[in-house]
Amino acid sequence: MRKVYLLSAIIFYFILTLNAFAQGRIIWKSEGNSYYTTEAGEIVMYTLPKLTKSVIVSKENLSIKEAGKPLSVRSFAFSPDERQVLIYTNTKKVWRVDSRGDYWLYNRNSNQLKQLGKSKPASSLMFAKFSPDGTKVAYVSEYNLYVEDIASGTTQQLTTTGNRKLINGTFDWAYEEEFFCRDGFRWSPDSKKIAFWEINADGTKDYLMINNTDSIYPSVVPVEYPVAGEPPSLYRIGVADINGKKITWMQIPDDPVLRTYVPRMEWADNEKELIIQHLNRKQNHSQLMLCNANTGIVKTIYDEKDDAWIDILPLWDADYALGGWDWLNGGKEFLWASEKDGWRHLYRVSRDGTGEKLITNGNYDVMDISEIDEKKGYVYFMASPTNATQKYLYRTRLDGTGNAERVSPLTQEGTHDYNLSPGAKFARHNFSNYYTKPVNEWVSMPDHKGIDGKNVVDEAIAAADKKNSNISFFKITTSEGVEMDAWMVKPANFDPQKKYPVVFYVYTEPWGQNVVDRYGASNNFLYKGDMQQDGYIYISIDNRGTPVPKGRAWRKSIYRKIGIVNIRDQALAAKEILKWPYIDSSRVGVWGWSGGGSATLNLMFQYPDIYKTGIAIAPVGNQLTYDNI
Repeated sequence: MRKVYLLSAIIFYFILTLNAFAQGRIIWKSEGNSYYTTEAGEIVMYTLPKLTKSVIVSKENLSIKEAGKPLSVRSFAFSPDERQVLIYTNTKKVWRVDSRGDYWLYNRNSNQLKQLGKSKPASSLMFAKFSPDGTKVAYVSEYNLYVEDIASGTTQQLTTTGNRKLINGTFDWAYEEEFFCRDGFRWSPDSKKIAFWEINADGTKDYLMINNTDSIYPSVVPVEYPVAGEPPSLYRIGVADINGKKITWMQIPDDPVLRTYVPRMEWADNEKELIIQHLNRKQNHSQLMLCNANTGIVKTIYDEKDDAWIDILPLWDADYALGGWDWLNGGKEFLWASEKDGWRHLYRVSRDGTGEKLITNGNYDVMDISEIDEKKGYVYFMASPTNATQKYLYRTRLDGTGNAERVSPLTQEGTHDYNLSPGAKFARHNFSNYYTKPVNEWVSMPDHKGIDGKNVVDEAIAAADKKNSNISFFKITTSEGVEMDAWMVKPANFDPQKKYPVVFYVYTEPWGQNVVDRYGASNNFLYKGDMQQDGYIYISIDNRGTPVPKGRAWRKSIYRKIGIVNIRDQALAAKEILKWPYIDSSRVGVWGWSGGGSATLNLMFQYPDIYKTGIAIAPVGNQLTYDNI
């Protein structure tokens, strides 16, 4: 089953947060006709197509006498038989997200609620998950792995070496920030073993930070932070036998000088082997390896190189960070995404790597896999072959025959998102475009009909006031022939005979796409006031190197040219815009955050004849102080 995850990093985190559709998280039942979610502090189930509601865990069920109030449910998970519910609450932030907290177990048969890891410090448990047989829960606490037996409550400690510099079952800053690795352990399918990462940051120097907010007396906070050029943390992949307490270490090859990375690891659809993705330091050589869980012997099955870098985490891929591997044909094959033919396509690869078949074909990028319906022979995915500012649902045959067919209605131009049920029977469909506010509906698949007989999205588009939208999309071509997508907001009561100051909003780098056909895309969330009413023209442009679905060459053109290609594209586009009669070329500003902050500085210092002022928020002023991944 595919999972949905909201990526959170740098400035794009804020953009996504501000524009995301307000909705609860969905956990689908395996039959694909019902789903669980949280609602008013309770866990409820809805059954489709009538959306019949049932309360599964009420506030009364979640009440704790000592606290005098019900538990606040941050997230939840069901045991395989769905009779027990794992509840995550009282959460605390680790780096960017709340990944540690307290876990409680609710038994639906006995109506009993008990806390797991009760002897551990408050809010110290991480990534608790049921064993596949539902008898145990594993979790990380204070850098070590534990397994707790549900029936007896006894706890077994699988690792004993954990400390701030030797991390078991989770990751250090660099792995989390750059690879989105957080949850660092996996149950075997037979519930007898746990595979996990061990991160050794002992050789990583501490970056000393000052905490002057928690007390009147500032304190020094050491953070293991490897700057550019420093060796990355050492890693190992271990398999712990939960009965014998034996740990078998995988014999993964390493570069003793430059080091390597393993950003992905899963059980290979059985309890005997792991599958990992192994990257060299430059991240331009990827190897998929099968690891014997009993002996640690490793075999490379799939090898891929790129002249720039292997993009293991494209901006669009919504489920990478939650893990999983897309196995087919009873574990004999798997789906794999690659840009090796110039576009991000899906391939069907045999387990031993000797066979490979292209599933998607054509001049378009597969932005994300939404669902795999192996029974009917389809893979559903997001793409936008003709307009890089938009996003649509497509499907194609898993055997690679035929052409991809668009599932999103042709009448609905804009940005679509879907949460498809297992087997692609139903989907929660979210939509917006630059003039239509976010709406959502439940649809059947693949006919894309509203389950209540209504056409919610079509009605919203028809009711929207397109003519009076404050934003317009356009393309700009530079003197070097580079065509880029852009949007513009003109001042209120715009008069083409007047001249107006212009502010450019930039990101420019491989993580952020600004020019998206989505409601609110042009909102300046840091501007106190109304730029339109205050008489500014507001523009954003996506240059080469930004992660838009225009093919590998577009995205990778920035390799080893950051601060050069992206900056030149922006400046030459601005020069074309300054030719417009209503632009005041003496009043040109630019701003951005993180990569956009760096771009702001580059634009102002490289092209002072264009940009007169700027605001650089959280810029990377010196690449040597950035992290080493």
